[in-house]
Amino acid sequence: MKETNESKYIQQHLANERTFLAWIRTAIAIIGIGFLTTSLHYNSLQGNPVQDKIALTISGVSIVIGLAVIIGSTLHYYRTRKHINTQTFVSADAFIKMMAVVATIVLLFVTVYFFSLR
Repeated sequence: MKETNESKYIQQHLANERTFLAWIRTAIAIIGIGFLTTSLHYNSLQGNPVQDKIALTISGVSIVIGLAVIIGSTLHYYRTRKHINTQTFVSADAFIKMMAVVATIVLLFVTVYFFSLR
């Protein structure tokens, strides 16, 4: 059997795949937060136009951010795969910082919504 570059680094590739799947779960959770917030809002008895706009904004932003995470994590997976095979791996500092900002934005939107319920 001929050995390939990928077979030399099986553990690194498996770790890369696990990381990719974790990002996909994160994207699904972010999208779920948007749907949950909107669903809870429209199933409640109270509501006003400002709260409606906030709930729809949370949903829309969550979907866009979730899709961006899916696209970004896919690109990152393939970039990391290439770097593992060429032994030029560089950590994902910018991607981690971007995701911290994204999570903060989603949290702020949800917080604004829940404070608007009072």
